Amino acid sequence: MTDVRVDRRAFLRGVGGIAAGIAATSLTACETRADRNTSRPKNPKLLVVRDSGGSYGEANRKAIYDPFTKETGIQINVVNILHAQMLTEMKAGRPQFDAMDIDMVLLMYFQQEGASEELDYDRLKNADNAGIAKSLLASHGVGKNYWASVLAYRTDAFAGKRPETWADFWDTRAFPGSRALQSSMDYPELEFALIADGVPLDKLYPLDVDRAFKALNEIKGSVRTFWDSGAVPGELLERKEVVASSVWNGRISDPIQRGVPLACAWNGARRQSSGYGIPKGAANPDAAYRLIDFALRPEVQAGFARIYPNGPVVPAAYGHLSEATATNLPSTPGHLLSGFDLDVEWWLKNRDSVAKRWQEWVRA
Repeated sequence: MTDVRVDRRAFLRGVGGIAAGIAATSLTACETRADRNTSRPKNPKLLVVRDSGGSYGEANRKAIYDPFTKETGIQINVVNILHAQMLTEMKAGRPQFDAMDIDMVLLMYFQQEGASEELDYDRLKNADNAGIAKSLLASHGVGKNYWASVLAYRTDAFAGKRPETWADFWDTRAFPGSRALQSSMDYPELEFALIADGVPLDKLYPLDVDRAFKALNEIKGSVRTFWDSGAVPGELLERKEVVASSVWNGRISDPIQRGVPLACAWNGARRQSSGYGIPKGAANPDAAYRLIDFALRPEVQAGFARIYPNGPVVPAAYGHLSEATATNLPSTPGHLLSGFDLDVEWWLKNRDSVAKRWQEWVRA
């Protein structure tokens, strides 16, 4: 199964060619050719949800799908299909899924493509006055959970000192050793370069791209790897190939639990969000609304966070979580203050030009 963020990168690599080549998208094990040519029959007791599978999908099953079925009697089937294929099906008006759990960036992209339904928030009672961030109450998607890119480092690398900020990460004299940063396959971490150069969190956007690349020049010689898979930074740190790296917060918990001397700093963390949307042509939108509303209950949000280290979007969920669990989640109140949300609109508008410049910079 694919990681939700790995899957998103595969989609974004192909955005430019979707209009010309989307009909050639290959079939997955979850689909037959008949699925592509016929609409699914309506069945009020069967809901098909697209998620990314893997440990994320298992957490969905345990914390959301099974309890939802127990309460409502609605069975849930899951498909794990890539985003380009999703768009193909939605544009044809024959999606094999009724609800989608994906990145909020892609929900906005699908909206721009006219492929998803506008949400009726009157049918999402648990979103009403729940404290969900305005940016996650979008017209065609509602936030589900947060993850974040954070600064991770080896605690045995700096003679007792700890890099706590991106300025420390950039300071190779005080904190010597090789680094790793995320490549352009997702969103290159221009924000971290600007933070290291002194830009306040609330002044990051619109990004000063020239200033960001100038700051990146200062550290380029110490960057051993520009990673493009979520598992890589943890592996590099564990093997001592780098002493510090950006990393998705959920990817660092396993090696820490195994006793690897690693830690992360939440100052300047870049938050991103997954959300729910409903595709155009969904066979069972009523059940989709019921599932989404169920997933936004504080206790359900908390149950998911206990299993998988993504943060709730509903603040009341933290009343159901222990301090030990909450401290490692991106949306715990302290981390909300010390980090920032990736600006979806800015990146959708500028991603192609930034990616082109990034590739030129890496090769230079």
